[in-house]
Amino acid sequence: MRIRSFVFVLLIFAWAGLLREELAIAQAPGSGSTAAPRTTAQVQANLAQLMRGILLPNSNVVFFAQSNNPADVKPAPDPSSATDPLASTYGGWTAVENSSLALSEAARLLTVPGRVCSNGRPVPVMNADWVKFVQGLRQAGITAFKAAQTKNQDKMLDAADVVTTACTNCHNVYREKTAQQGGLASRCTK
Repeated sequence: MRIRSFVFVLLIFAWAGLLREELAIAQAPGSGSTAAPRTTAQVQANLAQLMRGILLPNSNVVFFAQSNNPADVKPAPDPSSATDPLASTYGGWTAVENSSLALSEAARLLTVPGRVCSNGRPVPVMNADWVKFVQGLRQAGITAFKAAQTKNQDKMLDAADVVTTACTNCHNVYREKTAQQGGLASRCTK
């Protein structure tokens, strides 16, 4: 249960860092602006940590809604400290909407230069297929969000399939490596 609250805190810190970066837009010299110069995002988590901390937990909330009605989830005794997003203050369908948006927004974290895979190899942020896979995840999150807004489990089933496909497309190329392909040491390579 504490893992989910950690994930929530991690999401807040990631969002705050991105917001801070977006607000620090560089201005041309002499423009008269007092805006702070643009900063470079610092990478804290490797790719596996990012997946385990943000993408996997949020996709699980989306996947939950394909076979269970989020409205049927009873709020936790103290929803404000619930570690299950579905039973938290913003639980039920709102949790599914929020998790869908988190998937879409977190996709940008997959493009931050300097991030490494758990094996130490750089995440291939410049590869055309990586960019395409990240865009697929971003769109899958939006698809899931729109489905969650309808509160229709059939639409969530379809949306969950879109999320699964987006994840699988990338995993098939960069994650799932057999022993003959080099196993874990070959992750983040084609």
